[in-house]
Amino acid sequence: MTTRHHPRPQAAAEIPAVPLTTEGYSVLHQMMRMRWAAWRPLPQAEKSAIASEAAAVLSAMEKSGAGQSALYSLIGHKGDLMLIHFRESFADLNQAELKLAGLRLSDYLEPTTSYLSIIELGLYESTVKAYKALAERGIEPHSEDWKREIAETLARQKEAMRPRLYPEIPPNRYACFYPMDRRRGEDKNWYTLPIEERARQMYEHGLVGRRYAGEVKQIITGSIGFDDWEWGVDLFADDPLVFKKLIYEMRFDEVSAVYALFGQFYVGVRVPAAALEKLLSGELPK
Repeated sequence: MTTRHHPRPQAAAEIPAVPLTTEGYSVLHQMMRMRWAAWRPLPQAEKSAIASEAAAVLSAMEKSGAGQSALYSLIGHKGDLMLIHFRESFADLNQAELKLAGLRLSDYLEPTTSYLSIIELGLYESTVKAYKALAERGIEPHSEDWKREIAETLARQKEAMRPRLYPEIPPNRYACFYPMDRRRGEDKNWYTLPIEERARQMYEHGLVGRRYAGEVKQIITGSIGFDDWEWGVDLFADDPLVFKKLIYEMRFDEVSAVYALFGQFYVGVRVPAAALEKLLSGELPK
């Protein structure tokens, strides 16, 4: 008796491993420490002039329609200030960085770290559907026809998701930023899972975040090839307790419990540019 071996369905065999993503604003986080020992002895008039110059530049950045900046007073030893910049390109981020470096205030600031990334929406569900549909039509992965169809899919997704890809920096009083990776160890490796399984886990992960939609605003940025971690996460809320509750609950879902690795966390209080002088005098604006 001859045993027949049935090949795997062609569509499943040809589904690439890499999910589609669509990108928006380029993002830079700057964490800085104030050189208080050098700042304190300055005459009050000089302090005011330096703070006014910086406040004017930051105020213009806050109001920009092509990507904003926001200032936060960091809590803890990791720095005194955090600046978050949303811009249309990396070149624009560099321009913002250079503009701030040209301020007299920069003489009293010491960078502690920074993080470069780009707002990213992962399209796991759409990816699986699109890849399978193309394979079922007999379109070879990575062929010119494939690339054209994928480009059209991404263009539609980008237009539909434009508000999420090019948002204003949320005005909430508190911000929490942290970088993260997916585990790539010998025992557990996120990148060796089938794309359908990764899509399932990410869907369940997203359900937790949706339960906090009215309390916290979350912005995910991609940083593979740009910085030391794979993603950055920004959370914005008026009550910082929600950061703990959301992140703690998420750690019980499979994708976080098994595959997530986290970097340092930075939590800051929003400071309007107009209140910079008050902040530098040691008073946090209410």
